[in-house]
Amino acid sequence: MSDTGGVREVKSAARTVDLLELLAARGDRPARLQELADELGVPRSSMYALLRTLIERGWVRTDVTGSLYGIGIHALLTGTSYLDSDPRVRLVRPYLDEASQALGETIHLGRLDGRGVAYLATRESHEYLRTISRVGRRLPAHVGALGKALLAERDDAELPEGPYEALTPNSHTGRESLAADLADVRARGYAIDREEGVLGIVGFGFALRYDSPAQDAISCSVPVARLTPEHEARIVTVMREVRGRIEAAAPGGAGGEPHWR
Repeated sequence: MSDTGGVREVKSAARTVDLLELLAARGDRPARLQELADELGVPRSSMYALLRTLIERGWVRTDVTGSLYGIGIHALLTGTSYLDSDPRVRLVRPYLDEASQALGETIHLGRLDGRGVAYLATRESHEYLRTISRVGRRLPAHVGALGKALLAERDDAELPEGPYEALTPNSHTGRESLAADLADVRARGYAIDREEGVLGIVGFGFALRYDSPAQDAISCSVPVARLTPEHEARIVTVMREVRGRIEAAAPGGAGGEPHWR
């Protein structure tokens, strides 16, 4: 049993969170009782009792046969509350609109979450619409412009040993190549993701330094087919300006807003 800050972990709470995270990670692939029990190393009877409790509370859903399980609607309601109540998200949203209108491209806000980046807000390009919104989803930090912009704000000693997951043939899979890329990010002042997370898409990421080290970043995603040298230069100019305006407007935890960690 692990300890956190001198407080012993509550096993039942940890098991509940592990189950919800597992169901969320499966996306549109519902799971059977035995699969969940095996994956989490929990007795089948205990897993069934936990599932029934969470179904009653709306955190887990089941099909008409009662044999398949997926994440429930209360996970969405809680996630929406997180976005609505977060002062940083409220601050940044209008600037995402401005950047999207100025550039005609897709603009993201993301937050570092362990070894990944969670997407908190997106303004889609009218030229290139995704079939699935990225908001509420998570991407490994080493493959995207958002993540690399945030990793570059930290010491390379914090980078995990490889190999890293490859989402495309262009993804970094080794610590050494990622560290070299992050050195370029620091020198340049922003990150570039050239088809590392999604083939056909280039991203430009800018850390928001209203926290130290930065926890949030904004990015602009562009289809390769539309990325000319002139357009790239304009993207960098606009996104740098937007970053500066966001940082200047950030209260830094003042004004009665809690400073979350």
